[in-house]
Amino acid sequence: MSALPEVKALVFDVFGTVVDWRNGIARDSRTFLARHGRSDIDPHRFADAWRKRYQPAMEEVRSGRRPFTRLDVLHRENLDGVLKDFGVSTAGVGEEELEWLNRAWHRLDPWPDTIPGLIRLKAKHFIAPLSNGNILLLANMAKRAGIPWDAILGAEAAKAYKPQPEAYLRTCEILGLQPAQVALVAAHNGDLAAARKCGLSTAFVLRPNEHGADQATDTKAEQDWGAIATSFEDLADKLGC
Repeated sequence: MSALPEVKALVFDVFGTVVDWRNGIARDSRTFLARHGRSDIDPHRFADAWRKRYQPAMEEVRSGRRPFTRLDVLHRENLDGVLKDFGVSTAGVGEEELEWLNRAWHRLDPWPDTIPGLIRLKAKHFIAPLSNGNILLLANMAKRAGIPWDAILGAEAAKAYKPQPEAYLRTCEILGLQPAQVALVAAHNGDLAAARKCGLSTAFVLRPNEHGADQATDTKAEQDWGAIATSFEDLADKLGC
């Protein structure tokens, strides 16, 4: 018997689960930093520092201290901060070039199993992102990488950032499904725990290299999730796709 037999839609965390954000950001950061004479900066350390600002920026929105703001805008503000932290002067750097680097988040590559796994999962399920990314970011990423979503539900649809309950429940409402009929697929135990509290089904997919070789978090499933897999293709096997 396949896992999650009542599930009709699979919704996916994107950064880290579907795509390799760390190497993608490091790739484009390396180009930018070299162009401005700062090849001394480790691009992976730069990527990690940029990502470290992600949750605090969204918390300003989640807390109500700031109106809902698209992730592209938050990323751009965070970029200004991380460049300053690393002592990278932006004097003489055009806005177009800074925006190119900010759009690195639109150009992330999928993990090797992502596309073949999604194609199989899509044969039996509606598939869409449930991401903190905005619609344009997710659409550009999908077009470049060939990610075969049935629909792109950016954070604007829910006007909330995970792990706010609204992010999960409004997605189910948009799909016209009960929470149990929707499974969140994620490589992050905290994301899955928040979804489970809202009544969604859950599937954990291990991404042991999301944060590099010495990754210390999300190295295993921490609860008895509805499905536990080592890849999207393994998940397709477990769901009978």
